[in-house]
Amino acid sequence: QLSCLLRMVTLQGIPQDWDTYPQDLLLFLSPSDYAGNCSQFFTNIGKANEDVLPREAPQRQQLLLEALECLGVSGTQISKGNAEILGWLVCELGEEYIRSSGGSLLKDLSQCGSFLPEQEEAIRDVLSSGNTTFGPPAAWSAFTLSELSRFIPVLGPSILQQIPK
Repeated sequence: QLSCLLRMVTLQGIPQDWDTYPQDLLLFLSPSDYAGNCSQFFTNIGKANEDVLPREAPQRQQLLLEALECLGVSGTQISKGNAEILGWLVCELGEEYIRSSGGSLLKDLSQCGSFLPEQEEAIRDVLSSGNTTFGPPAAWSAFTLSELSRFIPVLGPSILQQIPK
């Protein structure tokens, strides 16, 4: 329905007032067709309903690639500011981005519905390194675990055994 609506909206050319349309419609639009800057486009994409595109949809990976290009990300490190712009697209980042960005992505990743096995392994590596605001697992408290509640299923026995009772 959204792709059909997009065709109808763009019949007379590309509108300049995209902010008046549903954000989910932007999922089917190219950033080059957006009247504003690409950073604003991806901020709006990050607020759109991610469930409109299934996890395996090639458009999700394409949006991520376009967002990284727009934001000028040349390596695999994502800043907190860029993570905020990406919104739910952070959930599409590969393991190399998670590892390189360290703990700076944890807050944004905690909003993801699920993780791929490679992402889970990268999250475990980041958390077990102790180089996050949470410190090493041996120093975690009940409060830390409540802060990390979304990641508990990802932790694995090697990390869980280090946490004090």
